[in-house]
Amino acid sequence: MDLAGKQQGLLSSIRQLGRLLVAYSGGVDSAYLAWAAHEVLGDNMLAVIADSPSLARIHLSDALAFAREHGIPTEVVETREMDRPEYARNDSRRCFFCKDELFTVMEKFRAERGFEHIAYGVNVDDSKDYRPGQQAAKLHGVVAPLAQAGLTKQDIRDLAREARLHVWDKPASACLSSRIEYGRPVTIEALSAVERGEDALRALGFRQFRVRHHGEIARIEIARDEMPRALNAEMASEFTRAFKELGFTYVTLDLEGFRSGSMNAILPKEVLERQR
Repeated sequence: MDLAGKQQGLLSSIRQLGRLLVAYSGGVDSAYLAWAAHEVLGDNMLAVIADSPSLARIHLSDALAFAREHGIPTEVVETREMDRPEYARNDSRRCFFCKDELFTVMEKFRAERGFEHIAYGVNVDDSKDYRPGQQAAKLHGVVAPLAQAGLTKQDIRDLAREARLHVWDKPASACLSSRIEYGRPVTIEALSAVERGEDALRALGFRQFRVRHHGEIARIEIARDEMPRALNAEMASEFTRAFKELGFTYVTLDLEGFRSGSMNAILPKEVLERQR
C-alpha cells in the first residue's frame, strides 16, 4: 500500500475509536499520532504526557510547546514507576514495568474522564527491536493505530513533513532510564547525571546522541555524520571536563556512533525472543 493509502487507513481507524486518549511523549511518532487524532476527533481526543524523573525536562517542554502550537488538548499526569522495585532494579524487563505504570494511570484517567480508548505511538519498525513495553500495551488493551496502518518510522517522518510539522526530523528520544546499563539500579542521581550530560552535548552543538551510564564510565554515542566534530583533542577536553564534573571517572566516545537500543546488544538471545 502506498503512503497515502496508509494515511487514509490511519485516519479511518482513529475515527472509529471515538473519544480517545493518546499516550504522548513529544517524539515524532506520538506527536504525529496526537496531531492526526486531533485533526479527526477534535476535542474528543486528549494527549496525555506522563511526567516522572525519567522524562528529560527539555523533552517535556518541547512536547508541551508542540501541543500548544497545534492546539492539541494536553494534560500532564504523574507516574510513579520509580517507586516500583521491579522497575528500579533495571533488568531487561524494565520497560514493561514502566509502560505498565503508564497504562495503569491512563486507564484510571480514561474511566474518570469518559474516554473510550487509549492509543500509543508504536510503529511497524518497533517490532524489530526488543520492546517489552509493547507487552504491557497488549495487557491493557492499548491500541496502536500507526502500526495497524502499516506505517514505518520513515513513513511517519514523511507524513509529518508533508503536514509541515517541525518534529518530522526530530531525533529519537527514549526515556532517560534507557541510558543506564542493565543491572545498575535506576536512581534519581543516575538519571540526573545522564540528563545533565546530554544537556552538555546539546550545548556543544550536537544533535543526535546518547549518554550511556556504566557506573564510573560515561559512554558517549554521537551520530556518525556528527562524529568528525567529536574526534579532535579540543572536543575530547570538553567532554572530559563536562562529564567529570558530573561525577564520572572515565569518559569514553563510542566509535560505533549513535544507535537506538545499543544497551540491548548484551541481552541473551532467549531474552530478545520473549517478545516475539
